[in-house]
Amino acid sequence: MQESRRERKKRETRRRIVLAAIRLFEEQGYERTTVAQIAAAADVDPKTFFNYFRTKDDVLFVDIGQDFDVLLGAIARRRPHESPGEVLARGFQEYAAHRRPKAPVREPEELPAAARLALTTPALQAKGLYLLQDLQQRVAGELLKAFPGLDPITAAAMIGSVMGAIQQASLTSVRLGRSQEELWEAAGQGLDLAKHGLLSVRQPTEQP
Repeated sequence: MQESRRERKKRETRRRIVLAAIRLFEEQGYERTTVAQIAAAADVDPKTFFNYFRTKDDVLFVDIGQDFDVLLGAIARRRPHESPGEVLARGFQEYAAHRRPKAPVREPEELPAAARLALTTPALQAKGLYLLQDLQQRVAGELLKAFPGLDPITAAAMIGSVMGAIQQASLTSVRLGRSQEELWEAAGQGLDLAKHGLLSVRQPTEQP
């Protein structure tokens, strides 16, 4: 019980910091908001802020890079007779199953604000694009290692179609004001739709 109370307190503190940061970003702009202001608005010491986040932009992006080793590892462990599309789809499914229980809970009103800030603030747009491109390159590299005969352009197109479908379906769910649970369902729907195109890519002939 003691551990449960401690973890619950940490989640509540983290959520207070996120809500305070989003409110200040919207009220006075991302660039003009300082960590000290966020900490004061969340009623925590600035040192406490840095226990949860490295920088103020991590408030919006801290979850993006977590646990992607699950996705990359799933691709690396390709199963016999799996096509590249099947491996890629399974990788994203395994990542979602692993990540979903661990994702911080956000209320519907938090999701649109966070997405709006990430899409309209130049500094955050740049960081989001960098993180997305970096992930795509890492996934492409792992897919090409799993399938040495696969054309790099085909691999890049496959990954772009999957991540684009997931991203756009998720953003639309956010814009519609739907819940976090519905956001996960939207991401899964995007993956399912992209999967039909992915499965048209057959396993290449292995290079000697």
